[in-house]
Amino acid sequence: MIPKMMTRQAKVDKELCIGCSLCTRSCPKSFKLEDDGKSTALAPASDSEECVQKAIDECPVQAIS
Repeated sequence: MIPKMMTRQAKVDKELCIGCSLCTRSCPKSFKLEDDGKSTALAPASDSEECVQKAIDECPVQAIS
């Protein structure tokens, strides 16, 4: 079965992001750490919507929307 892909785009607030990398470890096809040590959302998100939602829910500083 092919996983359902994101229909909306995740966004990382760089001001809030602390670079803990939970999102990049949970959804490596949808988030990556930049040279500044903070996460960014990749477009298009390639992980399932459930995976990205989990990253949103688990972000310790609510930097992902």
